[in-house]
Amino acid sequence: MAELPIELEDGLNERLSRILDVEGKIPRALDALGPIAGRDVLLLDGTEGIRTQQLRDLGAHVSFACARRADGSVGFGAADASADVVISLWSSFQGAAPDELAEARRVLRPGGRLLVVHDYGRDDVSHLRGALPEYGPWSKRGGPFLSDGFKVRVVHCFWTFESIEAGGAFLTAAFAETGRAVASALKRPRISYNVAIYHRTLGDPKPEPGA
Repeated sequence: MAELPIELEDGLNERLSRILDVEGKIPRALDALGPIAGRDVLLLDGTEGIRTQQLRDLGAHVSFACARRADGSVGFGAADASADVVISLWSSFQGAAPDELAEARRVLRPGGRLLVVHDYGRDDVSHLRGALPEYGPWSKRGGPFLSDGFKVRVVHCFWTFESIEAGGAFLTAAFAETGRAVASALKRPRISYNVAIYHRTLGDPKPEPGA
């Protein structure tokens, strides 16, 4: 699921989708790194939700593809050279797998851009989720992204609540005692949330006019 970095129980996913990055920093960063405005964007594992609408509001022509087939093998199901930008929001490119990179290269046009969003950590949300590879190995200079041609932009976002009380109730319902501990330190109705956008150009560059 491309909408969210985590799947919660008890119907809390919809609430999370509404409090995550209400400032819209993530889609604006994607546009800055793509760009995406006026371009064909292939969103992996996408849905008709908030994140997709944000991309369309910025002028992207969004289509969807599953990153993997039913048997678990990689296959985007899109035509060769059919996209200007491929975007993965949390669900795929778990460590820049070579087969996914090859598939992205296949579907991108010359000079196409691959933008991969993962949690970055060093924030309040990482205290809720515990030790994850996103928070350590993936973001290091010798990790799977930065050692394989990607650059990274860190976007400093928030989970924003209606009130401190509402935030405490959500965090406790979603993360039990760990959430209660984070909620007890709230001084304002939000918690810090950092995401990494790993980005690179795949394939040959666009030819110069007249070349």
